[in-house]
Amino acid sequence: MAKVIAEDCRAGHMPVRGLTLGDSEVPCDIGFPVSLARNSKILFSLMAFKASFSRSRFIYDGCHLAQVHALPGMRRKPFLTFLHGIEVWERAKPGYVKSARRAKMLLANSDYTRARTDQLHGGFSGARVCWLATEEDDPAPPRQELTVRNPPTVLIVGRLETERYKGHRELIACWPRVTAAVPGAVLRIVGTGIDYEPLRTLAAQSPAGEHILFDGFVSDAALNALYAQTSVFAMPSRGEGFGLVYIEAMRHGLPVIASIHDAAPEVVLDGETGYNVNLDRPDELPERVIQLLKSPDQAKEMGLKGQRRWAEHFRYSAFRDRFLPLLHEFLES
Repeated sequence: MAKVIAEDCRAGHMPVRGLTLGDSEVPCDIGFPVSLARNSKILFSLMAFKASFSRSRFIYDGCHLAQVHALPGMRRKPFLTFLHGIEVWERAKPGYVKSARRAKMLLANSDYTRARTDQLHGGFSGARVCWLATEEDDPAPPRQELTVRNPPTVLIVGRLETERYKGHRELIACWPRVTAAVPGAVLRIVGTGIDYEPLRTLAAQSPAGEHILFDGFVSDAALNALYAQTSVFAMPSRGEGFGLVYIEAMRHGLPVIASIHDAAPEVVLDGETGYNVNLDRPDELPERVIQLLKSPDQAKEMGLKGQRRWAEHFRYSAFRDRFLPLLHEFLES
């Protein structure tokens, strides 16, 4: 979003200043001045309040940050923000929902996020849907052919948090069945969080534990290398408002296994670019994993279709073409 705003700024359409809560340094190529709050919510609030004296419009990337707009004097300034999913669903903080209601323009990252938010809280059917995208506009380099040193591999990338909705446990549970059908198949788990050690313990207790690898946090370069060595990307989650990792995997030409329980069917076309499994039918996940690992030609074809879908809908320029008219509408309102 900042990249689109920066391009518009350079085109002379508007002067822009940025404020970030969590970043420790300003990206060198962002394209406009950015101030750092260095993880201080108080400093972030003070800086946003000060900006309200000189800025006519505010843009937030999520409802959590938009809470600052409740400060006296800021409420008169129109703002745009996104609905991103779990932050405004069940157990959402009241301040997040209130900030979404105050937005002059409210964007949702998927039809599913908009519909679920409206079902839970009411009054959100008018949010405008704007799918997300990768930061990249070019496809990833061709993937490596699998070898003995690089066995059939399924990759999952995601936070290992207490909510436990992303599908790690389901993949670990089905892995003995997968390795029985596809000897040597490896499950690689990238990500860290509170649930890291409990998941490692769970994997160690599995008969297929030696085939479940934990990579923890990895750099972007290391993650790209893992994508290149992977046969199938799987994250059978129950709680994705959109699922950025799905389109990252599609950019790398990987077939994706997701679920029917969240926004994944908007991104992953079942039977074309991968599969959306019903987790309430426990056999579906291992059957789809086994099917793709045993049918590399099918997996490759689905991956190529996914990459074409990424190029059409989920590359940076596709997001820019969706977001820019909404941005201009907001600025001119």
